[in-house]
Amino acid sequence: MSNKQNHPYHLVEMSPWPLVGALSTMLTLVGLISFFQQSSTKIMMLGTMMTLMVMIQWWRDVVREGTYQGLHTKVVIKGLRWGMILFIISEVFFFISFFWAFFHSSLSPTVQIGSMWPPVGIIPFNPMQIPLLNTVILLTSGVTVTWAHHSMLNNNFKEMNQSLTITIIMGLYFTMLQAYEYIEAPFTISDSVYGSTFFMATGFHGLHVIIGTTFLFICLIRQLNFHFSKNHHVGFEAAAWYWHFVDVVWLFLYISIYWWGN
Repeated sequence: MSNKQNHPYHLVEMSPWPLVGALSTMLTLVGLISFFQQSSTKIMMLGTMMTLMVMIQWWRDVVREGTYQGLHTKVVIKGLRWGMILFIISEVFFFISFFWAFFHSSLSPTVQIGSMWPPVGIIPFNPMQIPLLNTVILLTSGVTVTWAHHSMLNNNFKEMNQSLTITIIMGLYFTMLQAYEYIEAPFTISDSVYGSTFFMATGFHGLHVIIGTTFLFICLIRQLNFHFSKNHHVGFEAAAWYWHFVDVVWLFLYISIYWWGN
């Protein structure tokens, strides 16, 4: 039987990672429920560790296929790009649901919350303090990740490493500031619909910042191991798109929830 391939597509081999990944994610969520109900973290930590192991090994397989085995042809890369675009579109609609809930509640506040927005008893954040600083940080990180992309296209890998490192540091700094903001918050997620919409929207955005920072950190490790070139860097391109998406969502969050909703 001939092993010659007469098409440019990549037919993936059998892999345990989709099934194991789904099971480990389910275990994490079951552990999260156990943590909420019984303050036990054992199942949640086990599920989280399993999920991280699956992620690392699945990424390893994809990197090997694209970098060392040459299976990511132009046709495959086009499919990967479209897959990332559709994923980001799905994320856009995910955040639209939070904005919908926020504007539905704020434009017509009910009598249960005092017929006013913010509701009676809620002390909102000052948009000119930490939220404004976080806005500047994310906008600047969007510039540095674009700088990294252009440096790669010009084969300037020294500047690419520098700018990508700066972007990652800014992502970590944003997360630290948001954690501090949550600790000092004068209201909680259970304080009326204001607290629910605020923490759900900004919390999920914070989770996306952590994911995006991890994405860029993996790209930096791959770059230091010479996995990218100006003609072969779809992984970094996807990370940059994701980071720009995170930037744009934060702009809408800042303008609507922190500034207008204040």
